[in-house]
Amino acid sequence: MTNVILVDDHELFRLGIRGSLKRADVCILGEAESGKQLFTLLKTLKPDLIFLDIILPDTTGIDIARRLRDSFPEIKILILSAENTMETVSDLLRIGIDGFISKRRCNSIELTKAVRVIMEGENYYGRDISSLMYEIVAMKRKMDKEGPVLFSDREAEIIRLSHEGLTAREIGERLYISRRTVETHKTHIFQKLGINNTHEMLQYAIRCGLISPDG
Repeated sequence: MTNVILVDDHELFRLGIRGSLKRADVCILGEAESGKQLFTLLKTLKPDLIFLDIILPDTTGIDIARRLRDSFPEIKILILSAENTMETVSDLLRIGIDGFISKRRCNSIELTKAVRVIMEGENYYGRDISSLMYEIVAMKRKMDKEGPVLFSDREAEIIRLSHEGLTAREIGERLYISRRTVETHKTHIFQKLGINNTHEMLQYAIRCGLISPDG
């Protein structure tokens, strides 16, 4: 029997998880809607596995996972979240989670399989998460082989201002250049990276340390 705590601030989702695990060899010891509630539960409960969402009212699943690894390294961590960006997955892999399933693809069969695989000492990742992991590994290999892409000072400024949420017009006003010039610089950045949108540009900039994920 695997003892589990559910951490998610949506009661209906927790209800769905309980229903999905009815036939599994799982005992749900408790439920928490926040990080504070979880660590209160951990004062008296000893779960084998925690189902953890990323977006919570008082903190993030990333911070909770990091704290769990420091204070409760014996507890397994399975992320259940719709927040499956490349940055999020990269951060969680560095922390050392045991599994990740997207809420969009979560079902009783996959949940039961994930619990079994994780409790056998292996890692479990849903199909879409595995695809992201492949992209992360491919990007890392490319950076290791070719080294980080070098940006001009102007390109670096545009990346940082894009990260602040400014539009091409607003960036142009800030830098005293035209919107078209900003877009030309961004096109050159995309060509250097082999990408075609601002989101991928910012993901790369975060991974190579040009900008902080926290802004």
